[in-house]
Amino acid sequence: MKLANSRLNTSRTTIILFFGFWAFTLTLASSCDAPPAPSSVEAKEVVEMPPPKMKYGYDLNQYHAIHKKIRRGDTFGAILEANGIDYPQVYEILQAIKGKVKINRLQIGKPYTLLYSQDSVPTPYAFIYEPGVESYTKIQLRDSLYGEKVTKPIRIVELQAAATIESSLYETMIKSGLNDQLTYYLADVYAWTIDFFRLQKGDRFKVIYTERFVDDSISIGIEEIKAAYFEHNGKPLYAFKFESDSLVGNVDYFDANAKNLRRAFLKAPVKFSRISSRYNLRRRIKFYGNRIKPHRGTDFAASIGTPIMATANGTVVKASYTRGNGNYVTIKHNNIYQTQYLHMKKRKVRAGQYVKQGDIIGWVGMTGFTAGPHVCYRFWKYGKQVDPFKQKLPAAKPISENLKAQFFSAIETLKYDLECIPFEPDFLNKKQIADHHDATQP
Repeated sequence: MKLANSRLNTSRTTIILFFGFWAFTLTLASSCDAPPAPSSVEAKEVVEMPPPKMKYGYDLNQYHAIHKKIRRGDTFGAILEANGIDYPQVYEILQAIKGKVKINRLQIGKPYTLLYSQDSVPTPYAFIYEPGVESYTKIQLRDSLYGEKVTKPIRIVELQAAATIESSLYETMIKSGLNDQLTYYLADVYAWTIDFFRLQKGDRFKVIYTERFVDDSISIGIEEIKAAYFEHNGKPLYAFKFESDSLVGNVDYFDANAKNLRRAFLKAPVKFSRISSRYNLRRRIKFYGNRIKPHRGTDFAASIGTPIMATANGTVVKASYTRGNGNYVTIKHNNIYQTQYLHMKKRKVRAGQYVKQGDIIGWVGMTGFTAGPHVCYRFWKYGKQVDPFKQKLPAAKPISENLKAQFFSAIETLKYDLECIPFEPDFLNKKQIADHHDATQP
């Protein structure tokens, strides 16, 4: 009986141990298969750094920038001292940049920037002075002290433009969204062939030119006109820039037939003025009892101070003053032609001086017998005063015969491009790039 009970207890123990081991095994298996319990330490969020914002050679994301303008009495040293840099350190900075940059003459109204590093130091890290859009002066004030003048890269972009004259050429440029400098460049190209004082509504033009830019979008001026088409009084006038003499570097504008647009004389001694009185031998003046008093000059009305130009190359034979003429200048161009310019505010040349076409010889004024500011332009041919607008004036030197084939080949593409420029009002002058050709200057 005891043996039976002993065997029964042994069996029970075996069964209990078996099921206990089986339960423990299941527990281990389930604990391996189950997902891990959430950790009490949370995962850190990855923060993306902003892309570099480079300017003046610094990543502006790493600095705090303060922009100001130069005020009367400001000096480089005074600006630094006002921003926490003591004089001994200012002196050290000045010694470090000596001979590298000029910072002794700061222009009133010009912008400058102070860069502060994003730490606890309250003094600026760098000083940047911008006297113009084309360059800036950078001076590092901490760590490695140095100064340098940085010239920005210049992009030269070829552009196309077209417009129809409604009033003046200048106002047309502005209304069309063009660089107003283009007015003066076109006027120079056609100075000998178009009277810009007498443009008519409906006259129109097309032009291919290059413009210079910094910082991608800031224009720093027209570089050149490569080709133009001007329709004046229904007459088409082409102009193509061409180097007609490589030995002396002669560059002129020629029409589609290789004829030089330049003449020996400009049409007027001032730009963008109006003729207030023409050459008239039978002019009657009320002040003199309505008697005939010939006017042997052409009056160009202009504001006081407007530059007066020599209309052709020549030698100044008189630069003087008389009661009637006021301040005046007389130029002898050759044995045939002579010109005179009256009522100047001030003369710029002296007798015996040689001047070139377009040189400034004085400024418009009201000296002598005159009722308003203007320049009286007088013109002699073979010693006789004549109307310059009725003279067939000589042309400049033509293209040599051996260069004509080269000229016609050079203008073929330009002429085609001009003809393809539309006159429609929706033509986007400012943004139209001729062939997407950019050139970068260092």
